[in-house]
Amino acid sequence: MSIPKFKNEPLTDFTKPSSRMAMEAALVNVRAKFTREYPIIIGGEEVLTPEKITSYNPSNPSEVVGTFQKADVPLALKALEAAESAFQTWQFVDHKKRADYLFRAAKLLRKRKFEFSAVLAYEVGKTWPEADADTAEAIDFLEFYGREMLRLGGPQPVVKVKGEKGELRYIPLGVGVIVPPWNFALAILTGMTSAAVVAGNAVVLKPSSDSPLNGWMFFDLMRQVGLPKGVINYVTGPGGSVGDALVAHPRTRFVSFTGSKEVGVHINELAAKVQPGQKWLKRVVAEMGGKDAIVVDDQADLEGAAQATVASAFGFQGQKCSAASRAIVVEKVYDKFVDLVRKKTEALKVGPAYDPSNYLGPVVNKGSQEKILSYIQRGVQEGGKLVTGGAKATGDGYFIRPTVIADVSPKATIAQEEIFGPVLAVIKANDFDQALEIANDTEFGLTGGVWTKNRKRMEKAKQTFHVGNFYINRKITGAFVGVHPFGGFNMSGTDSKAGGHDYLLLFLQAKSIAEKTG
Repeated sequence: MSIPKFKNEPLTDFTKPSSRMAMEAALVNVRAKFTREYPIIIGGEEVLTPEKITSYNPSNPSEVVGTFQKADVPLALKALEAAESAFQTWQFVDHKKRADYLFRAAKLLRKRKFEFSAVLAYEVGKTWPEADADTAEAIDFLEFYGREMLRLGGPQPVVKVKGEKGELRYIPLGVGVIVPPWNFALAILTGMTSAAVVAGNAVVLKPSSDSPLNGWMFFDLMRQVGLPKGVINYVTGPGGSVGDALVAHPRTRFVSFTGSKEVGVHINELAAKVQPGQKWLKRVVAEMGGKDAIVVDDQADLEGAAQATVASAFGFQGQKCSAASRAIVVEKVYDKFVDLVRKKTEALKVGPAYDPSNYLGPVVNKGSQEKILSYIQRGVQEGGKLVTGGAKATGDGYFIRPTVIADVSPKATIAQEEIFGPVLAVIKANDFDQALEIANDTEFGLTGGVWTKNRKRMEKAKQTFHVGNFYINRKITGAFVGVHPFGGFNMSGTDSKAGGHDYLLLFLQAKSIAEKTG
């Protein structure tokens, strides 16, 4: 059977009555399941624990989305053993068959697209378009990585020599720990897990405690398409104790993590220490934070730049590692740009994510809300000028008004630290060259962009703007699988380039084989 060429999953047009009705029905159906409890799954067996984890709806925190188990360290290590047992056979399953599991999962996910998007709306506060894009990206990862395994699964080309038959094969690493984030609770989790599994590895999947239902939905999807027991083991529990035990264990071969810089650095340090009985140096794939900037030149379409900045800063409440948290603007157009951004920001409506009339939903939890508000306060205390926003929005959820702070010093706290919320710091630069210097003056290097009509300045920025994903005259969020391989430099992580042709190699190792023939 021939596999068609990869194409990105189309985004849903919610102006169509049929799509709108389908999403509304899905929201009703998902809400009806809020009282359910979900087990841990280890080697195909369901496990319940005395202590529980509760997932809440951030748009309405009194609503329980689901009840989950709280694993302890012995249970987590049991999951690791189950993965190791499954790996003994899974590693030898033909790569075409492994890829087919992903293709079947993509087909089923496509049929249940609105249901999965509704879960994202309730559990992590994604608005309809943001949830739909998350689900579409998950489908893309399944389709793309399945095709990548078909490309990498057979013998690879090597230089031929007389009297010898040579081969290069890619083989799996072993047992891995998958630690995905809550902000792309389906897409990134799906991409991280499916890449590891299609490469022939077995894993322990530990979803974020803010999004365990999304993790369950993916696990159950793979179970429905017949993935063998133990290849993915679903474990919910605290990152501190359970996560550390899994990362440190000598039988763990690799760790795939997406999240904050602080946790990523900790995981890298812990994984680097060789434990008694450990036979390998662990491989760590880490995607961490960002302090992403849009540079606005005096030779730019200011209307377009302002629109792109607002979209990049406030889409999903700024809770994207790619979000524009800094706008660095050349002095000549600074005041006009700030005014355009203010007007566009003040037009945005904030409220429950499941209401399609809202552009911004809630931030993920109360702790996040309090942290973001403290950053806003500090931004003003350090000399920033509050242009708009700066406070909670009305409603019972964890809502924050989209906030713009102007006249921010390049060295101010809100210009250097990742806030992960709807806060934009606007910084004035003397000229384009200084703007680029300011843009690069952080410990991060994930996404960035410039708005200019000047070709020479574009080319200079291509060379010197030190980020893994660079954009010109467009928003700096919304990377598409296969189109914009995603990953950053410096403290933004290991530049793993998710959704790119290099990504699967992070979960494989090369074996060279030579046979004498004469």
